[in-house]
Amino acid sequence: MKHLHTHVATNPTHTRTKPRTHTRPFGRAGTATGNPFRTMRTPVHRATTRNLQAAYPFIVDSALGSHGVYVGRQAGSDASFVFDPWELYAQNVITNPNILLAGVIGRGKSALAKSVALRMTAFGVRVYVPGDPKGEWGEVARALGTEPIVLGRGLSARVNPLDPGERPQGLSSDEWQREVLARRNSLLASLAETALDRRLQPVERNALLVALTAITATSDLERGPAPVLPEIVAALMNPTDETAATLSMTARELALDSRNLALELRRLVVGDLAGLFDGPTTHQLDFNAPIQVLDTSRLAGDDTAIALLMTCASAWMETTLAADASGHDGASGRSGRRLVVYDEAWRMLRHLALVRRMQSQWKLSRALGVANLAVVHRISDLGAVGATGSEAVALAQGLLADCSTRIVYAQESDQVETTATALGLSDVEADQLVHLPRGRGLWRIGRHAAIVDHILGAAEWPVIDTDARMRGDHR
Repeated sequence: MKHLHTHVATNPTHTRTKPRTHTRPFGRAGTATGNPFRTMRTPVHRATTRNLQAAYPFIVDSALGSHGVYVGRQAGSDASFVFDPWELYAQNVITNPNILLAGVIGRGKSALAKSVALRMTAFGVRVYVPGDPKGEWGEVARALGTEPIVLGRGLSARVNPLDPGERPQGLSSDEWQREVLARRNSLLASLAETALDRRLQPVERNALLVALTAITATSDLERGPAPVLPEIVAALMNPTDETAATLSMTARELALDSRNLALELRRLVVGDLAGLFDGPTTHQLDFNAPIQVLDTSRLAGDDTAIALLMTCASAWMETTLAADASGHDGASGRSGRRLVVYDEAWRMLRHLALVRRMQSQWKLSRALGVANLAVVHRISDLGAVGATGSEAVALAQGLLADCSTRIVYAQESDQVETTATALGLSDVEADQLVHLPRGRGLWRIGRHAAIVDHILGAAEWPVIDTDARMRGDHR
């Protein structure tokens, strides 16, 4: 392969011709951002691209291609930087489309996530935010013509975790009945394990199945309303002799052995989480829209409630994706590409049942055409979800291993070594982490690296701005 000769300055730290005069923290289209060539006072260095990459790996890297969503400028070369995980996967640059984005508060990681999601919709990508704990994605949804679904105590919106979804093509009525029963049982088990903060006992798991089977047998899957949680709770707390006999138990024995399970699920019906999951769905999720956002900001401070809602939201998406994969919606024109954003993912990683579900989605991302984006503050969050060597830590670190794209914004000095070890950063890359200004990040895409300045368009700023209240701006 022929290697081009190129000229670069030997001091890559100066990146602009003059101080920015605007108060916004990111570069904007039309401003002199990311151009290192105009301010150099040191002699230029001439080398082939092969030698230059060895000396400074962020200068030249053509392997990432030129197809994708525009992100900004590479700090070393001032070249445009674009990103498309599906395109990169097709080119064998990465082994999966999943993305991890880490950065301390106030360095621009949320702006990057929202900006990239907004731009991807122009290419037909559907965006799904199954939990918005800070209420920041509402403006993005409205900019794309949809309203976020706001969930919280005392609000009218309810979501029924037992909704069956759409029936895929090719499944008979009996097959569909069995599939829905299996999905509902898995979802209820995940909800119960999240609420109980432990795995279900064999008796509890079987009690849940027989209660669900009894309720499902009385409903018409094709035309009738879906069962609701109060019905399941009633069946668990008052099992019949007939249902108990299927487990070779008396009704009293079954009720006693599954009492903790029944009481914890009852919390979702008449306890502190009542009004969220205990009735028919009032606001249907439209997965054919450019973006769908579940606003959980009204539940701030209640990580368990958010985890339960996220479990339901994940199940709905899985049902829709399964229908997509079966060709169910071939006439509707839905794109097969979806970006699923887990904002403040560190909250979700505290709940083992939810992490298991997330791991399953990460593993299936290639088959379903989904790119999962997890946003955290620091890489060490993945190791702080449980005791050393625990299943929770292993699963959380497994999510990192299944992210071929890692984007790191500024980190505190005490996090550099941990981050560098976890991501396999070189000394040159690790040294950048404490010096990255706002809006600049280290991108590791497979084996390739780049320092990128995120550039925002003027029309994007009102949509992604999260600091209006801090500035006293009440636009």
